[in-house]
Amino acid sequence: MKIDDHRLCEDDGSPVRFVESSNRGGSLAADLLVMHFTAGSSYESSITHLSSPGTRASAHLVIGRGGQITQLVPFNKVAWHAGRSRWRGRSGLNKFSIGIELDNAGKLSWQGSAWRAWFGRTYPEDDVAIAAHKHDGVQAGWHLYPENQISAALAAAQAIAAEYDIGDVLGHDDIAPERKQDPGPAFPMDRFRARVLGRRAQKMRTFVTSANLNIRTGPGIAYDRLRSHPLPKGTQVTLISTDANWCFVEVANEAGDADLTGWVHGDYLT
Repeated sequence: MKIDDHRLCEDDGSPVRFVESSNRGGSLAADLLVMHFTAGSSYESSITHLSSPGTRASAHLVIGRGGQITQLVPFNKVAWHAGRSRWRGRSGLNKFSIGIELDNAGKLSWQGSAWRAWFGRTYPEDDVAIAAHKHDGVQAGWHLYPENQISAALAAAQAIAAEYDIGDVLGHDDIAPERKQDPGPAFPMDRFRARVLGRRAQKMRTFVTSANLNIRTGPGIAYDRLRSHPLPKGTQVTLISTDANWCFVEVANEAGDADLTGWVHGDYLT
């Protein structure tokens, strides 16, 4: 797939279906891609909802379970998909990101003898993954993503990343962990991110601390600090992995050798 005039197109140049949403803001120069699930009953109902005036929600793309794609907002315009959000010291991620919604019922609950969505539909066990979300560790049912949908999302995301120099691929649950659980543990985020970013996903990314910053044994303030004094402002660190807004980093000594690894809060890395 490719991008032409901020519209997603097939390889032959024909644009994907476009249903214009008025739920959008001004100009956008995105460097992040954010993945969502719709938690809706169908592909078409999600498109209707996200394009209806007054909904105050939208996304750039909606991708169906069969791989069909509809664009609602051009990629150079802000879509209202992120809500209250923050990542790496920035808040209001609508201003920095492209949003993709995947038709998926989301979190399911076991009721009687079936897995049931919040809107009442039941799903067979072979359409459900039982897993714990990274934010709460509680086992639950999650609607699976079919391979056709993942393949379509990957093709679209790779085209977007190439055109707009996307630096990272995140879940809504990464940028709004206190509110959101999408795209959830059924979505293969690590594999998807690596495929979208290609070689860049294999490169270590370097940041600098923007304040004196504690480094901890785990991703949260409940974990012990590794040193009695924080990392000084301006310390260079290498990002190894992330857990929501917490970053597992490596700190080098003056000789450039690995000296210390631990967790720091991503809001204070630039």
